[in-house]
Amino acid sequence: MKVVIQRVKEAECRINGRGISKIGNGLLIFIGIERGDKIQDAKKLAYKCGNLRIFEDKEGKMNLSLKEVDGEILVISQFTLCADCNKGLRPSFDRAYSPEEAFILYKKFIGFLGAQEVQVKEGIFGKFMSISLVNKGPATFILSS
Repeated sequence: MKVVIQRVKEAECRINGRGISKIGNGLLIFIGIERGDKIQDAKKLAYKCGNLRIFEDKEGKMNLSLKEVDGEILVISQFTLCADCNKGLRPSFDRAYSPEEAFILYKKFIGFLGAQEVQVKEGIFGKFMSISLVNKGPATFILSS
């Protein structure tokens, strides 16, 4: 399981020009679910995302978590994070779970985030989405299980 976390001032998910979900200050999280990932991986990464101290305190140091800044989360499924680009020029997606299996872990991940009492919004799993964001920093972090 891989997540790319972007600290944002705002982010929005649109499908066919229609707004699906939007957040203000918080985290935009892209998640890729790979073969062999387990519920425990989703739980571990969700906890880390909710508690990672990547927001500035009064001294400008990354010392505050999402909860401490009353931030929101927008989660977007992105199977391309599972791509293997080491061989040839066309990515292989053999590492990605099937959509049916990945959807289960995706929903678990969102549930684990929500259990931390943070506001969680999401895109629509498996759909082609347009994502816009204003990166705050920029600050981007990559985590994997």
